[in-house]
Amino acid sequence: MSNRLVDAWHDLVVGGTCVGCRRPGRLLCPACRAGLPARAHSSPPTPAPAGIVPAFAAGAYEGTLKQLVIGLKEHQLLGLRKPLADLLALSVLEALAKTGTGAGTGTGAGSGPGAGTTILVPVPSRPASVRERGLDSTSAITRGAASVLRQLGVGVRHHQLLRTRPGVADQAGLDSRQRQANLDGSITCPASGIRTLARMTPRATFIVCDDVITTGATAREAQRALESAGLHVKAIATVAATQRRSRVQT
Repeated sequence: MSNRLVDAWHDLVVGGTCVGCRRPGRLLCPACRAGLPARAHSSPPTPAPAGIVPAFAAGAYEGTLKQLVIGLKEHQLLGLRKPLADLLALSVLEALAKTGTGAGTGTGAGSGPGAGTTILVPVPSRPASVRERGLDSTSAITRGAASVLRQLGVGVRHHQLLRTRPGVADQAGLDSRQRQANLDGSITCPASGIRTLARMTPRATFIVCDDVITTGATAREAQRALESAGLHVKAIATVAATQRRSRVQT
C-alpha cells in the first residue's frame, strides 16, 4: 500500500493529523520526519546550575520537536514514542562521544556482564502526573532509546532508579529560582534499585535522560540523587532544549 493510501486510511478511520504540519494522515508525516535533526549537540542551560554535567539535545524546543513532546506527554499519542526515542538516542550518542564514556558492545574478550555499560536513567515523573496521563512518557522514550542503541551495538541499558518525594509541584510556569526551590531534595534513589544494579552492572556509568531541558534544575536534582548514592553521572541527554534559557551549539 502506498504512503498516500496509508495516510488516507488513517485520516478516514483514525482521523489523525501530523503533529508537525497538521496534514491529515500519520501522526508524523514523511516530510516532517525527514526534517528532524540528524545529530545532537551540546545544549547547556544558561545560566547553568552549579556542578551540572554536560547536557545534550537533538534540537531546540520549538516547531515539530515541541509538538512531538507535547503530543506524547499531554495527548498520549503513543505512535510518537519511536521518533522521540530516536531523537533521544542521538543525544545519548553525542554524550558518549563528547564525554568519553565507555559503552562498548560487550563482545570483546574479557568483557564480563555489565562491563563498560552505560545506564540511561529517566528523570522521574510525579506519580500524580503518571496516573492522570496514564503514561510515563520520559521512561517510555528512554526505554525506547536504549533499545535503538543496543540495535546499533552500543552497550546501554535503561533503569528507573529514581523516585520523586511527595509534595513536588508541577514545574510549568515556575522560573529558575522557583524550580530550584521546588526540586531541592525532591528526587531520591532507593537503595534496593542500587543493590540490584550493582550485581548486574558493577562498572556502569550513568546518563540522566529527559524530554526537555529548560533551566537544568530537574536534571541537576536527578544527577544529585544518583551521585548521593555513589553513582557516576557523565551527562544529561534530552530530546530538546528550550532556547529561552538554553543554547544549542551548532
